[in-house]
Amino acid sequence: MKKLFASVLAALALGMSGITFAQESAPASEPAAAAQAVEVETTAAVETAAEVPKAEEPKIPTDTGDSAWMLTSSMLVILMTIPGLALFYGGLARTKNMLSVLMHVFIIVCLTTTLWYLYGYSLAFSNPGTGAEIGGIVASLDKLFLKGVTIDSVFRLASDADYQTIPEYVWVAFQSTFAAITTALIVGSFAERIKFSAVVIFAVLWFTFSYVPLAHIVWGGGFLGADGALDFAGGTVVHINAGIAGIVGAFVLGKRIGFGKEAFTPHSLTLTMVGASLLWVGWFGFNAGSAVAANGLAGLAFVNTVVATAVATMAWLVGEAIFKSHPSSLGAASGAVAGLVAVTPAAGFVGPMGALAIGLAAGFVCLWGVNGLKKLIGADDAFDVFGVHCVGGILGALLTGVFCEPTVLGGQGFGGEIASIGGQLFIQAKSVLVTIVWSGVVAFIAYKIADLTVGLRVTEDQEREGLDIASHGESAYHY
Repeated sequence: MKKLFASVLAALALGMSGITFAQESAPASEPAAAAQAVEVETTAAVETAAEVPKAEEPKIPTDTGDSAWMLTSSMLVILMTIPGLALFYGGLARTKNMLSVLMHVFIIVCLTTTLWYLYGYSLAFSNPGTGAEIGGIVASLDKLFLKGVTIDSVFRLASDADYQTIPEYVWVAFQSTFAAITTALIVGSFAERIKFSAVVIFAVLWFTFSYVPLAHIVWGGGFLGADGALDFAGGTVVHINAGIAGIVGAFVLGKRIGFGKEAFTPHSLTLTMVGASLLWVGWFGFNAGSAVAANGLAGLAFVNTVVATAVATMAWLVGEAIFKSHPSSLGAASGAVAGLVAVTPAAGFVGPMGALAIGLAAGFVCLWGVNGLKKLIGADDAFDVFGVHCVGGILGALLTGVFCEPTVLGGQGFGGEIASIGGQLFIQAKSVLVTIVWSGVVAFIAYKIADLTVGLRVTEDQEREGLDIASHGESAYHY
């Protein structure tokens, strides 16, 4: 029994020692096993990668929300042109010229949009930042007839990656609406006495040699943009540009028959108010769309567009009540447009309180531009394009240099390497002067070419009859 018990104990002892030996020797074998496993997995991964082709990167690094907002903004700007601007001007015309004004706006939209897609876009925005542009004035013809613009191409402005979020076709469409409304704004100055054929010739020349270069100079990588000029949505490129061309036209064509002797009463202030309202709605695409994204900057531009317009309208009406004894519906419509114009260059660069200050100034200053300055210069600016758009654009461009200061009412900062209000004001003033001279010279030459080819002005009998019948053989109203 004792021998049996001793044998069992010996067997147990040998078993325990075997287990201990196995535990002590296991760590020595684990690294080799782990290395072998890693080698097998690596080999398998390499073989798998060789068998399965690598997934391609997306061709368009675009944001669908940004694209949707920019397409919507493009439609809004078309809305503010036709019917908005057309009805605003049409209501201000006399009954016999209503269709003529509508036709001028409509044909200019069709004409400039076509020219934009043919060569305007290429000269304004092709190859920014590549050194291909000519003297910082125009880009190149590399995208003539939209060559190279595809559903896969992405909008690119210089080297700023923040702008690479929308397809290039969307950017082309958005900018085409700016070209159209800018040229159409000029109609309000020479209305009721110009030949339809002269309008067409002038529009082609002025669009080509004034709008397109200035769009590049300020927005497309040209010398003013490179200098740090701030123009968020068109204070110089759109409003001063069109306003100067308009006043030059008013002088070149001369005054309407009976100007200063007869009452040129607007035939439908109802249509003018409808047009002004459509302008305000469409202007959200104009300003907030210029953020080129559906983001906080677009929200800021949207708010500023509301605030400045509302305050400018009230300021204009207060001014009318003080100086003309009563506020008018025409004053309300004009004040709203003045606020929209003045805040346009500043919309994304100033805070809401800065926009409020700009709107307040615009209401009073543009009221003077329409009533006081217009009499001083003695021009027959039929629908006050100069007094509202040029004066308001200059005011807004200069005040942008003040209220963009981060410590002044929530400004968003200066342009380029500029670090002071004085420095920014200098470049803003420079951009204003360049626009005035450029647009004025081009407009004068364009009017003269139109005059030499087809003649600028209708005959006295045609003007008295009205351009609806004389130019288009139809009437807006039948009684």
